[in-house]
Amino acid sequence: MDDHVTFEELKDKVKKFSEDRDWGQFHSPKELAIGAITESAELLEHFRFKSDKEMEEILKDEKKRAEIGEELADIMFFILRFSQMYGFDLSKEITRKIKKNALRLPIEKSRGSNKKYNEY
Repeated sequence: MDDHVTFEELKDKVKKFSEDRDWGQFHSPKELAIGAITESAELLEHFRFKSDKEMEEILKDEKKRAEIGEELADIMFFILRFSQMYGFDLSKEITRKIKKNALRLPIEKSRGSNKKYNEY
């Protein structure tokens, strides 16, 4: 599903979109981090105080699903712009973080568990 473009291609699209609008002046690390968290909060609004059953129904509703997809895209926009402007290779960062978490959260201690990371 998500194999249509690379992170680099998405970063280029975000860069062009932003530069065409002269938004670089507004894209400091702080402002981009604020944007990502603000959009994350908007995603959360769809699920806050909802039961598992209600969330299942939300995800089946085409209109609500489209709204959620837009929030995910907004979050990703800020992440891509941050990584593009400040030189983060997302593929390397994700791979590095998975390796680090694999050491901290071995399968035999983590499988099926929802304990906090620091309890291991």
